[in-house]
Parts: sequence; structure tokens; C-alpha cells
Amino acid sequence: MAAGEVNHVGEAVAMVVAESAYLARDAADLIQVDYEPLKPVIDLREAASDVALVHDDLESNVLLPWEAGPWGDEEGIAKTKEAIAEAKARDDTVSVTIEAVNQRLIPTAIEPRSVVAIWDDGYQRFRVYSSSQIPHALMGGIKTTFGLDANQVHVTAPEVGGGFGVKLNVYNDEILCCFASQQLGRPVKWTETRREAAFSSIQGRGWVGTATITGTKDGEILGYELDAIADMGAYEQNFTAAIPFLGLFVGSGQYKFPTHWKATCVFTNTMTTDAYRGAGRPEAAYYLERSIDAYAREIGVDPVEVRKKNFIEKFDEAVISPIGFAIDTGDYAMNLDRLVEVADYEALKAERDAAQAEGRYVGIGVSCYCEVCGFAPTALSELGFSWATYGLPAGFYGTGLVRVNPDASVTVVIGTGPSGQGHQTTWAQIVSDRLGIPAERIRVIHGDTEESPMGIGTFGSRSLAVDGTAAFDAAERVATKAKDIAAHLLEASAEDIELDADGAHVAGSPDSNIAWGEIAAAAYLPHRLGESGIEGGLEAHVIFDPPNATWPFGAHLAMVEVDPDTGNVEILRYITVDDCGNVINPMIAAGQVHGGVAQGIGQALFEDAIYDEDGNLLTGSMLDYPLPTAADLPLFELHSTVTPTNLNPMGAKGIGEAGTIGSAQTIVNAVVDALAPLGVKHVDMPLRPRRVWEAIQEARA
Repeated sequence: MAAGEVNHVGEAVAMVVAESAYLARDAADLIQVDYEPLKPVIDLREAASDVALVHDDLESNVLLPWEAGPWGDEEGIAKTKEAIAEAKARDDTVSVTIEAVNQRLIPTAIEPRSVVAIWDDGYQRFRVYSSSQIPHALMGGIKTTFGLDANQVHVTAPEVGGGFGVKLNVYNDEILCCFASQQLGRPVKWTETRREAAFSSIQGRGWVGTATITGTKDGEILGYELDAIADMGAYEQNFTAAIPFLGLFVGSGQYKFPTHWKATCVFTNTMTTDAYRGAGRPEAAYYLERSIDAYAREIGVDPVEVRKKNFIEKFDEAVISPIGFAIDTGDYAMNLDRLVEVADYEALKAERDAAQAEGRYVGIGVSCYCEVCGFAPTALSELGFSWATYGLPAGFYGTGLVRVNPDASVTVVIGTGPSGQGHQTTWAQIVSDRLGIPAERIRVIHGDTEESPMGIGTFGSRSLAVDGTAAFDAAERVATKAKDIAAHLLEASAEDIELDADGAHVAGSPDSNIAWGEIAAAAYLPHRLGESGIEGGLEAHVIFDPPNATWPFGAHLAMVEVDPDTGNVEILRYITVDDCGNVINPMIAAGQVHGGVAQGIGQALFEDAIYDEDGNLLTGSMLDYPLPTAADLPLFELHSTVTPTNLNPMGAKGIGEAGTIGSAQTIVNAVVDALAPLGVKHVDMPLRPRRVWEAIQEARA
């Protein structure tokens, strides 16, 4: 399987197929592989220097650099760099630099990846079940590999137990199970173990970077610079090289100051990285918000005031960020003001100061984030955002089909699928709101390449804003047709028809009504429609191609206490104010924020994928890779503001990744604030007790 050389520990060399997993493991243990050790490239700066190459057939370990300020404008970038250099040269400015690591993470969904492949030799087609976030892309990968047509591969992604981006790839094991089934004429199944997952599925993050803020001594920021190196691992998967590009989108955050942003993508002899909840945006927000905090501390101005002073002012129509992208809508000062209000910020600061006066190490951290999600329009396919690689030239649009059945029940078929986000509930609410039919009579079908319209998948907080809008529009069309049918049967004007749970009635005349069952029956018995010109059936299929991505935002605050004797960090309070536009289901939105914040705290305090100098993963088991538990987390205090987008009729933005994008730096800012009396200015994540204790000892020395 490996073509003469393995480029990371865990790369597959051979495959064994057996009657049981136990026999397969025993047989695999009998395989002897003669390895000739090669010098691995692990350190990112060493990789960027090309001292040694990961792939001998390439001239450099550098895959590509992403640079902006603004993006795509070389002259503009040069002017931005010149303006920042001039600001640094002024006598009345301060420059603050932070060198920081945004460490590698191992995505850990509650359900590991699994695939079942069945080759039907008679019909010459595959039937595949996979815990995938992108069943249509997987179908395309299989059909392209085996030289089949799309209608010869049927993929189902059933109820997927967590994704977070790790299942946003077409993996070799999915293809190999198909191959084995075709060769053997038998169904073939593979399920990764927890230990295998650390070596066989993508990892996330993995940056080192230098961030610099230059500004006046009263808090006006005149320039921000980031020079980062991003770890691609040994190979490219779906979005590997695009992940830093997503960070570039939000490189200037909520702010108006000039920004020069660069991330260099390099290969290393480690497991490939790709999208992990937030995907480039948590990394970008981390460097920006840590450096703003360090700058505020250096000039002695409250970090909240510094942020407010440098926000882009409220806008209801798109503005171009300093990094060069159009942001749909935003009201950043209002959002941060809400955080200050609900947290009672001044009282919290007084509480912190009193604790510090008693000799306790209590700190407050604040951060703001701007997210880009629901990527669109389909013109982005020209930059590679499509499934063309898999023989499916489909851009990142949304799809939705809404059908009122002859018995007046409703079937909704969507091109995205849940991995814990509650699509069935939310889509049923959307359609119920448009038609009036109770959600209990609405079934949502997803994750099946034969039943679903050509779908792009679930990732990038895109489902509701893109695919949800397609279902919304489809339901609107069905509602319009239902009103036309009801108007014909009631001998009324369609403009006067209103829909509700029971059916339709004439506005102002509730006694002039007709049941949904009669409307549906007429739709499927077209002769009852007479010469109305109304076509039979009662369904609509919509492909929605939004004009731009949506841009949620928010502000988070954490209060922590550090034990100086052990270095342990206790989170006393965690408060969020997120803005994802109009919310369809508040409970589901809150659940998304809860999970995202927990994962951000996991990066801040616990998780770290550590490779030694020989390329061995030292944290490949749950014993060595701690995750946060309920005992480590406070009760999150969730709040929101509402700034609807103007890019879709629901006014909804994404929320699935917001908690992760806003949280890691919030915790680190709070810990540094707690240790500031000792002179600690930065501690790299994860802030495990030993690392924090060492920072305390170094500061005291």
C-alpha cells in the first residue's frame, strides 16, 4: 500500500481481510516489515527551511504560502507593510510581539470512523455505509477510483456520532473496503479503534507563529502582523492546504486596523492535518486576540476598551475587511457591550482585584471573534471549493426538497446530514413554519446519495444558512402552490389564502376553509383541479447558491483561579455572547456553543498531540491525551445578540464552530491576567499544571 516509503508513523503498509476482527489482527501481527529508518522532519521551522525533505520528489517542504493584507492585491500588501513599518518608526507608538504555539490536536468524536462496503457483481454497483460527513463526495471518490458512473455507487451516512471535520474526508480505508469486497464478493467492514484513530484519521491545528501589534499608547492600533507556519502533515486530504486560508479570511477579526497576515504551509513526517472544528479560524483568532491582550497590558489600558476603540463600526450592508473580504453584517460594539453588561464586568474586576490583594491568583480573560461560514458562492469552486476532484463538478450550494405526500404528511430530503446537530428537528421546524403542518408530521431524510439531492455535506457551519435556506425556499414554493390549490377549491383569490395546521382558510373568513388532506388529495388527483392550470403534485426542489458567506461573531469572558503551588487552573465562570443572526432552535444553538466551548477549553488546558524527534506520536491513547470532563468545566453562561444576515431569507448565520473559535484564547488571556502580578506575559497551550507551575517558578526566579 505504501509506495516503498512510509512518511508518518501509522501509514498503512498492508491490509488483511478475515472472518473476524480478531483473526484479522492476529494475521496482521504476522506481517514482518523491514524498515530502513529515515531522518524525519517534525519541527515546523526546520521543515520550512528545507534542511531535509519530507518528499524527495518535491523541491521543497513548503506547499504554499497564504498571504493577505488585502488578499489577492500585491500592491495593497506592499502598502500595508509600509504603513505598519512607518507606524513602528514613530516615537509615540508601542509594538508588542508574541511568539506562540497553536498545538496539534487529535479530533475525538464519540463514535470512531467505520465503513461497510458491499459489491453487487450482478448489478455492477457498490452499496456503502460510512460514518461520513460527506456521503456524496465519498460516492464520487469511489466511482472515480473504480471507473464507475455515479449511479453505480450508493452511499449512506446513517446517524453519525460526531464529526468535527475528522469525517470530512475520503479515506483510503473506505476505498480499500470497496476493493476487498469487489475482489472477494463478500461484504467487508472496518471500524477503527480509539488507538488507531490517532494514526488513521486526520489531526487538527498545528501552527507556530509570531504576532505583532503596533499602536499608540492610548489604545489605537495602527497595524497587526502575523507570520505563521502551518503543519500540513505528510500528505494533503480534502482541505488540508485550505485550512490556513480559512484562517486568513478572519485574520483581521472584528477590527479596522491594517493587517498583514501570512501562513506558510509545510509538509512534515506526521499524520495529515485537515479541518477540525473551526478549521483555521480558531488559530487566526488565537494569535490576534492574544496579541491584542498583550498590547493592552503593555500600555495599561483595559482590554475591553482597546477592542472597542478598534472595532469596525456597525454595518447593515457588506463592508470590506482589512484582510480583503466582504463581511455581511455586524455590530461588534453592541455585542461586547452586552458581554460587559451580563458579566457585570466592573464588579468582576473588583472581585479579581480583591482576590489578588489576598494573595490569590485570579484573572479575567476577554476575547472577540469573527467567523466566516456557509461558504459561498459556487464561484469559489474556481479556488478548489468543490467536489470536482471526485468527478462531481458541484460547487458549495445548498439543496432541499419538500414534498407534501397524498396523505398530507411531509417528507423533506436534504443534501446535508447531522452528526449531532439536530438537523431533523430544525428542518422540520423550518418547513412547519412555512406550511403550518405540525413538525410531528414532517420526516427529514438525509445522508443517502440515492434519496438525497446532490449534496455537499455537513461542515463549516454551513448547513442551516445554505441547505436550510434551500429547504426554506422549497417550502415557500410548496406553500404558494398549496394556496393556489386551496384558492381554486374554495373559489377564492390565492392572495387571501392563509395556511395553518388544519389546512387553509380565507383570511377574515375562518369558516371558509379546507383541510390539508383535501389539498393534498387534489394535488395528486389533478382532475379535481379542472382548468386551473395548476400542475399535479405538491413538491419543490431548490438549489440555493448564496451570494456570499455569512459572518457570525461574538465575545467571550472567562474568570479563572490558578493554584501557585500546583499550577492547576480552575475556571470559575465562563460567559459567552454569540451572534449568529436569527436563531431557529435556541436549545440546539446553545448545545452547539456548549460543545464548541468545551473543545476550545480542551485545547487551552488539556489536549496536545506530541511527536518525538523520531516521529513517534507519544499521545496516541486516551491515557496520554486527556480530554475535558464535566468536572473540569463550569456551568456556561450563554447569552446572545441578534444581527441578521441579509444573504438568506431566514437571516441566519452559523453557530456550530463559534464556541471553539472564541474560547481557547479567552482562557489563556484569563490565566495570563491571573499571573500578571508575577510578570508572566505568555504561556503556551495547553496550560497543564506543570507548564503553568514552571511559568510561575521562572517568573519568581
